[in-house]
Amino acid sequence: MIEIREVKTKKDAKAFVELPLKIYKKCPYFVPPLYSDEIKLVTSGGNTPNAEAIFYLAFRDGNVVGRIQGIIQKQYNSLHQTTQARFTRFDVCDEDAEVSGALFSAVEHWAREHGMTEVCGPLGYNDMDREGLLIEGFDEDSTFEEQYNYAYYPALIEAAGYKKDVDWLEYELQMPEKRNEMLSRVAKRTLEMNHLHIASTQMSKKKYIDTYRDGFFECLDICYRHLYGTVPLSRKEQDELIGQFMMIVNKKYLIFICDENERVVGFGLCFPSIGRALKKSGGRLTPGTLLKLMQAVAFPTTIDLGLVAIRPEYQNTGINAVILEGLMQMLSDGKVQKCETNLNLETNTAVQAQWKYFTSRQHKKRRSYIKKIGE
Repeated sequence: MIEIREVKTKKDAKAFVELPLKIYKKCPYFVPPLYSDEIKLVTSGGNTPNAEAIFYLAFRDGNVVGRIQGIIQKQYNSLHQTTQARFTRFDVCDEDAEVSGALFSAVEHWAREHGMTEVCGPLGYNDMDREGLLIEGFDEDSTFEEQYNYAYYPALIEAAGYKKDVDWLEYELQMPEKRNEMLSRVAKRTLEMNHLHIASTQMSKKKYIDTYRDGFFECLDICYRHLYGTVPLSRKEQDELIGQFMMIVNKKYLIFICDENERVVGFGLCFPSIGRALKKSGGRLTPGTLLKLMQAVAFPTTIDLGLVAIRPEYQNTGINAVILEGLMQMLSDGKVQKCETNLNLETNTAVQAQWKYFTSRQHKKRRSYIKKIGE
């Protein structure tokens, strides 16, 4: 018999956070999130000024065999005039539809009690969270920004009545055999014609972030507000995001394009891949793990493409060539061997078309599901 229990105690929170570490202990492709971030979220209850949350554990014979989190993103629902709940952090130990069905039923019941009429996911609080269920590429390494899952997960979600909402594609980029010199010329000319420049990195990391953070988040909000599942970030959420990524930022892999007044008009953010450094750590930053992490940040062989955006008034001016040329330079330094694009919406063909300048392969696909649950 399956028992579904809401997470209320520190013991339950610990079990919730550690379940995927047990499920994927022998999986070579899984990259854990930071343990401290996860335990802080779950023990706090997960509620924010803009969202309500709940965490559930599934038990069989006294053993934890599954977990799921439900989120009601009130800000998103208000902006889009919808009544939608989200699910995330879904994990089950085995291909057991009874367990997964019970977990989804719990989230759906909670959502109905709060007036929601549909549930979708995997989606987090905002676009910066891990999102999408892996449906292709189960034998590919995850990045730190992604959540890995086994191949039996899609069938479990579909058995619970969920259908495809959107898909994301992911690409691996390497230097092309022959570099497109036109790209470099277009990038240079674009900067000159629009009186733009790439922000100097000749300052401390803290000063660099303090200088451009407001322009970055303003540009991000403008460019991403209409994308799937996104919401504006509050100042507190911005601070938390900076805190989470400060450790892995290397200015060498950040491209901020600014006008004459240092206003950010576009950016391309890459992060040194730290997945390999974290794989065996369980997400805990032990001294040994910290050493590996610092080495990965300073001397990466893979970089993860985080975010790309260009203000609407500068789109179609060639600024994308500046970002692509920056990526090309990162891959040509003799140390970085490849770039992981992370998630590209399947409908965003304009972004996907740009990978033609590289030796690329589409190696992973993720999906967000949706289910109508009625009043």
